[in-house]
Amino acid sequence: MQSNGVGKPVVRPSRVGIAIAMLMTFSTLAACESGQGPRAGATSEETKTPGAEGRPLDKAELERVAVTHTDLGGYDVEQILAAPSASHRTADPAECAPVVQATGGSSGFTATARIGRMMSPRKDGPGTSMILASHSAGDATRVIDALRTAAKRCKTFMDIGVGFRYDEVAIQPDPGYGDESVSLRLTQLAADSVDDEPVRVPYAVVAVRQGATVAMFYEFNRPRGAGDADAPVVPEEIIKTQLNKLSKLAVPK
Repeated sequence: MQSNGVGKPVVRPSRVGIAIAMLMTFSTLAACESGQGPRAGATSEETKTPGAEGRPLDKAELERVAVTHTDLGGYDVEQILAAPSASHRTADPAECAPVVQATGGSSGFTATARIGRMMSPRKDGPGTSMILASHSAGDATRVIDALRTAAKRCKTFMDIGVGFRYDEVAIQPDPGYGDESVSLRLTQLAADSVDDEPVRVPYAVVAVRQGATVAMFYEFNRPRGAGDADAPVVPEEIIKTQLNKLSKLAVPK
């Protein structure tokens, strides 16, 4: 899988560089674990038009609406693996788990289907990863609520699986995408040991619910050297193009 950063390698590449690169695929590893089952008791209201408040999209439909390089001039688009199971990534405090899960594009809710894409600019710049997840209408709302609540409460936490701390968690102004959305920034503190000065890796996460589909966009900037990296921004062009394709599927023929 491609790196999400460009330029010179991080100063201490041994554990730090490997772990940062692993976070690009952590959503896959977490998603492949067995998770909570689909929500029981779905009503007839959840069998409506694809992409609407009701019926969740199946994997084939998600594949059909995912952005391609044809939709995004200036980007190469490739598939990244994602499975429907809930993420088991954990945090300390535990209530911060939805935030650390979102840094890999996933959540603690099992999806009907999940697919992933990586958008890499053909010019210099970090890449953007996206995970599209189809849920019941109720669970799609819960994914956004859980992330928003955790981001408000958690200003700093530990990613237990990797052993790195995150701080400076901050909710950004609501971008107003889809039916509801949440945007946040945070910084990963990656170090080989507790005695080392950590490498600061800033992240941006934008989660959007459109009907019963949740689109998670995430991006991080590797430091180009010993200094701090610039704050990442998920390109609006990518988000709007993806949501536009998703909306077209829900329009009756």
